[in-house]
Amino acid sequence: MTFSHETYISPFTWRYGSAEMRHIWSEQNKRKQMRQVWIALATAQQQAGLVSAEQVADLNAQADNIDIERAQEIEKETRHDVMAEIRAYAEQCPVGGGIIHWGATSADVNDNVYGIRLKASLQHLATQMEELLAVVADKIDATADMTVMAHTHIQPAEPSTLGHRFAVYGQDLLADYEDLQRMIGRVRGKGFKGAVGTQASYDEILHGTGMTAQQMEFIAMDQLGIEAFPISTQTYTRQQDIRIMNVLSGIASSLHKWAMDFRVLQSPPFGEWAEPFGKNQVGSSAMPFKRNPINTENICSLARYIASLPAVAWDNASQAILERSLDDSANRRVFMPEGFLATDEIIRRATRIMREMVIDEAQIGRNLATYGPFAATEKVLMGLVAKGASRQDGHEWLRELSLQAWQAVREGRPNPLVDLVANDRELQNYLSQDELQELMQAEAHVGTAAERARDMAELIRSSMD
Repeated sequence: MTFSHETYISPFTWRYGSAEMRHIWSEQNKRKQMRQVWIALATAQQQAGLVSAEQVADLNAQADNIDIERAQEIEKETRHDVMAEIRAYAEQCPVGGGIIHWGATSADVNDNVYGIRLKASLQHLATQMEELLAVVADKIDATADMTVMAHTHIQPAEPSTLGHRFAVYGQDLLADYEDLQRMIGRVRGKGFKGAVGTQASYDEILHGTGMTAQQMEFIAMDQLGIEAFPISTQTYTRQQDIRIMNVLSGIASSLHKWAMDFRVLQSPPFGEWAEPFGKNQVGSSAMPFKRNPINTENICSLARYIASLPAVAWDNASQAILERSLDDSANRRVFMPEGFLATDEIIRRATRIMREMVIDEAQIGRNLATYGPFAATEKVLMGLVAKGASRQDGHEWLRELSLQAWQAVREGRPNPLVDLVANDRELQNYLSQDELQELMQAEAHVGTAAERARDMAELIRSSMD
């Protein structure tokens, strides 16, 4: 089974995802894990006196000798992938081959292998998230006091700090990381429970050995390093797949929001952020001047795909008729690895962009000078009332001045609002020109943003200790 670019191959085969995540979901690794499941079962059966030490040693000796080509030859005849791998393995094991899969059903193997790979994948993502969160925490601290214009409804609102904006992303990503860690602790395999989950086949072969089916299962699963669900049908509950895909979808949602904001802030009307741009990088095939946010667009694109996967998992779980049906098998071969590979890719891209992003402080200052004075009128209004003015009168005076200033901004002229306010006769009846000018400094109107941003950076770091 060889592939080249002359036939269809998935973009996840070579374009998206890390080598480590590809390995976890590789066919080679899957078959190695299948053999580890059979060895664990045989080891437990040896302790029950059903299998000899020589048979288990024979299985161990051939555990890494995967022959996918031979297994596929057998599968052409058997039309059953697990049975084909059993026979390919048994051919290599003249002593132990006859006891492979004793008492088991295919899902005893597949669903334990899924559990092992799911746990390994979640652990890999947790490591990736730790790196990303460390970068976010550093970015928060570095920009905690940098005043920026905040926006609501994609309209200028009031000043905030860039560190506070990064803290918003950090808070969401930290929650995603905590969900990820909880999920790692909850991942289970099916265990060894046979065709419909009753352990009848194991109970039968263990009769008279002094070992129960549950004891055998515990020994085997302990060797595999993963716990078993206490109850299963032919498969482990597909609710586990929903929960896992929801965790991945949560990460995707947080990174989509950050990447969408990035794309907005990179656009020339804002111009405050920019992706790193290589010396020979091409932004557009038609427009040589363009510097498109291709990496954050990629993150948004893959994140939307990840967001669609919980629905497939939901269908599988809700439509698992009675003790099982096989209509989940094909789609799980696709969405499980692709969900992890896509999530792996967007975390890695986000980490690099977050670390290398360009922050244009001059443009941030220009935007603040243009829109900040409008927000500062709130401070003036509070100052007027404190000096005895009617709030309603003050609001009207400031509204009229703001409309004049907006017209100037719309015409491309500098914002004149600071001067308009400082020189207004009505306002000067309550506040001096110097007081009005001081109140109109928008940079100081950020409340506790910087302090709380630093607190979030510290929380992120302490959560990963």
